[in-house]
Amino acid sequence: MSWLPPLPKSAVDDSGRTWQVRRAWPDRTPGDYKLEVTAAGAAGVRAAHLRSGHFELVPRDDPGLPALLAEARHGEIIAHRPHTRAVVRADGCYIKIFRPGEATVPAERCAQTEILLDAGPFSAPRVLRSSADVIVFSPLHGRTLGDLGKDGITVSDEALAPLWENWSIAWTSQVGAGHDTAGLAALAALPVHSPEVEVADMWRWVDRWLRHYGDLPEASSPRAALCGWAVYVTEELLGSAPDPLIWAHGDLHDKQIIAIDGGFALGLLDFDDTARAEAALDLANLDVHLEFLERQERLAAARYLTGHRQVMAAAARLQVSPDRFRAYSDAAWLRLACSPLPGRLFLALAALDERATPPVRRAQELMT
Repeated sequence: MSWLPPLPKSAVDDSGRTWQVRRAWPDRTPGDYKLEVTAAGAAGVRAAHLRSGHFELVPRDDPGLPALLAEARHGEIIAHRPHTRAVVRADGCYIKIFRPGEATVPAERCAQTEILLDAGPFSAPRVLRSSADVIVFSPLHGRTLGDLGKDGITVSDEALAPLWENWSIAWTSQVGAGHDTAGLAALAALPVHSPEVEVADMWRWVDRWLRHYGDLPEASSPRAALCGWAVYVTEELLGSAPDPLIWAHGDLHDKQIIAIDGGFALGLLDFDDTARAEAALDLANLDVHLEFLERQERLAAARYLTGHRQVMAAAARLQVSPDRFRAYSDAAWLRLACSPLPGRLFLALAALDERATPPVRRAQELMT
């Protein structure tokens, strides 16, 4: 396979300045993208568009986020998905900006999560203020396990291993614990991320990829692979009995777990997707993310194995079905394969291919 999605790693604006593509999302028109970019000497990040090959920065007063310009005066924009969401790091707080009216539900989920985490092993940012399109959070001081894992200079393997073990034990305690009346009410108020929801989410990624690249003759091989895997993972997720629903973070990876003030106390970040789901949802997503970093050579193999073993230890303590863990892992790899960022498609397909079974290959043959 030699074909690659036509998204560059960098782009040049009209002034001649080069911007590195940090994150990307397919836009409505095939071949167009929404971007988050950085440049040497420029503070924070910028949002941008790539349309018909032309690169253009989104104005600082993003019209889709009318609260952004005022909130950005308090600090530095550290995340910005064009017209959708942004995060500002300010003095003593983090400010998350939404489209008008879209902050209400995330604020409610943060309140419900605060009840569920109360007196548990994890700390979480507190909501300092909120409105219809802004939520302001208190900071958690420390470094994420993602940052620590990539730091081979000041962080030793011996220092990192106890943090992962502490996370594994704490995670088991948190999601496997019973709840009081308030906790049960908070849990019941969360949405359900069922296997059907996971399948629908997976197909949205695949359909978006097909909309952008499906008609290109040179993309026929990855198209067959993606469609074959999508059919197979759908059967995996829906064809066996689900594990019990428990509290789920919804987007767990190593940059959502923070070691507070350099110690063994841990915190969790970002609860926009918190839900009731199978334990495999979070654990598989975290495990795939770690393996993905290792395959990209952004995480040392020994450190990947340290995290992987603790993920699997948590799965064993929570009695996660191996079939359910595999199904959610395959779904996570498939979403990574659908990313427009250079290098992800074939890396993720290679990972899936190593896990392939004859039914998968047969499904791929039928899609060609």
